[in-house]
Amino acid sequence: MRLLNLLHLLPAAALQVAPVTCQNNSSTYTNPILDTVGADPWVIRHGDYYYMTYTTNSDITLLRSRILTNWNNADRKTLFLPPPGQNYSTDIWAPELHFLSGAWHIIFTADPNHDSPPPDVDMYCTYSCPAIYHRMFVLSSSSSSSNSTPDPWTATFPNPPVQLNTFDQFAIDGTYFTHASNLYHIYSCWDNATSAWPANLCITHMSSPTTISSSLSQRVTISRPTNPWEKTPYGRTINDRLSSNEAPQQLINPHTNQTFLIYSAARSDNANYCLGQLELVGNDPMSPDSWTKHDAGCVFYQDPENQAYGVGHASFVKSPDGKEDWIVYHGMRDPRNGWAARTIRTQRFTWNEDGTPNFPRPGYRPYQVPSGQDTGCGS
Repeated sequence: MRLLNLLHLLPAAALQVAPVTCQNNSSTYTNPILDTVGADPWVIRHGDYYYMTYTTNSDITLLRSRILTNWNNADRKTLFLPPPGQNYSTDIWAPELHFLSGAWHIIFTADPNHDSPPPDVDMYCTYSCPAIYHRMFVLSSSSSSSNSTPDPWTATFPNPPVQLNTFDQFAIDGTYFTHASNLYHIYSCWDNATSAWPANLCITHMSSPTTISSSLSQRVTISRPTNPWEKTPYGRTINDRLSSNEAPQQLINPHTNQTFLIYSAARSDNANYCLGQLELVGNDPMSPDSWTKHDAGCVFYQDPENQAYGVGHASFVKSPDGKEDWIVYHGMRDPRNGWAARTIRTQRFTWNEDGTPNFPRPGYRPYQVPSGQDTGCGS
């Protein structure tokens, strides 16, 4: 989620991470999978390529690679460079690329001016609220006239982004959620315009990828950071400051068709950042009773022995042959450097007997590459 308003002030050396060794014909890889600072990765597979977007803070960049486990030689193009003076000009976070209703849509978070509220606005917040102007936006490509899905690499986005209706309130990390032919927007929200914390997960119904059909009174909160592991510092009891649920992602078990919402919990610049889990057990995603929460703890979390901290904001993708499931996420080796320490990683995950995802412990060591992947290092 958060990135680096101060990123441009850091020396170039501070933005480098240890390089990944990639050998041709290697059957293994090591994390991270991109040799630069990066966060909030979104990866999909289309045709023979993987496509990735992530938070650059200043634009929306699309990467294309035949290889999931090495993006250093990936093709790269800028899809959107915002002009100044707009509600979406700065702090562009967590872009996602979805094909819906015959077109590609990029849903992302942005704000007008590095989100620094004046004192006469900030004074109304329960806590300091520098993210008060963050909103959700969507860029849409030209619709396809054929029955096939157009290549996202050649898609054009001719019109300015549309602002999604989040009732003029804080909104970040939004994603599309589909169920029973219905479309929903799930995002990180506050209880009201100036509450500042906690950050919850809210859902609204959509009539199209750019139109919210729910009213504010119909918006539903489906998760709150009530557990100790969802708070920063861990187990905070005094107040809700820094308590967060954010970065929701839909995940469907391909074997049982169970539907999950995997989200990030706690604070994104902190070692305790981790993934939580909701499962849709009812028929109506707009009903809180249709969701069950895994309250026992994070389902994907730090491993101090391997110096893997702050793991979260994940997306999910298949191996090239479609036989394996992979999680793509960001994490830190040195959490003292906060947001500037995040890099993008990937690992295989499996499924438990009860149908829930079985995520691995995060790490760096050589792992087997995805099944069906070309073992070269090129794009």
